[in-house]
Amino acid sequence: MDLPGPMHDILVIFLGSVLVLGGLGVVFFTNPIYSAFSLGLVFVCISLFYISVNSFFVAAAQLLIYVGAINVLIIFAVMFMNGSEYSTDSYFWTVGDGVTSLVCTGILFLLITTIPDTSWSGIIWTTRSNQIMEQDLIISNVQQIGIHLSTDFYLPFELISIILLVSLIGAITMARQ
Repeated sequence: MDLPGPMHDILVIFLGSVLVLGGLGVVFFTNPIYSAFSLGLVFVCISLFYISVNSFFVAAAQLLIYVGAINVLIIFAVMFMNGSEYSTDSYFWTVGDGVTSLVCTGILFLLITTIPDTSWSGIIWTTRSNQIMEQDLIISNVQQIGIHLSTDFYLPFELISIILLVSLIGAITMARQ
């Protein structure tokens, strides 16, 4: 997307705030369905971030894989859960909730201290530094992604497919019961 600087900044701030609110919704909603829909909102915002930096292929993959498959699978599994097992009538935290909260807070503070010290110049590409978006370049990038997936990233690609297969088998098992 070729937006002027202030419009791009406003879009990034808006998407970032919606992303943070969606992430908080995933964590703090007591109803698992609302949490799953909030996770879908987070995935869509990440896809819009990819569109804002002219990475259309990754944005389409994000929408198709995470929003279209993973989040639908999560919602399907959550809808088949027994609601009485996961009721939130208790106001007391368990030990697991406390440990999870401490770990998440530690990761938050680690990110807060790490992000300002990181040099982002080689990681994030601005739209002004990559104005060359021709059809040949796009096809070349898609071909390079295919080559990397079939050579360098073959093992992670297969591990992800195994994880998806296991989650699909789990959803089918839950639906049969």
